[in-house]
Amino acid sequence: MGGMHTSRKVTVERNRLRFAAAHMATFSGDCEPLHGHNYDVFIELEGPLTEDAWVWDFSAVKRAARELTELLDHKFLLQRASRHLEIREEPDAWEVSYRGRTYRFPASDVLPLPIPNSTAECIAEWFAARLLEALQLQGATHIRRLTVGIEEMPGQAGWYTLEL
Repeated sequence: MGGMHTSRKVTVERNRLRFAAAHMATFSGDCEPLHGHNYDVFIELEGPLTEDAWVWDFSAVKRAARELTELLDHKFLLQRASRHLEIREEPDAWEVSYRGRTYRFPASDVLPLPIPNSTAECIAEWFAARLLEALQLQGATHIRRLTVGIEEMPGQAGWYTLEL
């Protein structure tokens, strides 16, 4: 059976893996009004079994993911790399403008993310990279694939998969 790779998969989702946040995505040169979602997070990990006969400990995955949801929770998610928004960082605030509409947010209410848009897909990509880092620090260096889904509302989610 040379060369055959077997892989198992574990998933963790919803329950305490959720966060409420505000955003305004940009689409085809337009900008949504400021609004929020109660987001749910889905995580799939694939890889060979460890010596403990699991892909990775559920509680360790949930702990790492919860630290990320706590960062996102009750924040305005700012797409720092936007090509469409004018963004000015001040010592205690962020000013965000789009075609004469200007918002000013206290810095403590903002989570600036290095993403081009605050879509579920981009948030999922950011989340997956940070989660992988955390899992690798725990010793999960055998993971072959990590998928993150960010659900904005039931039945509407953006996904990102890292192939390792």
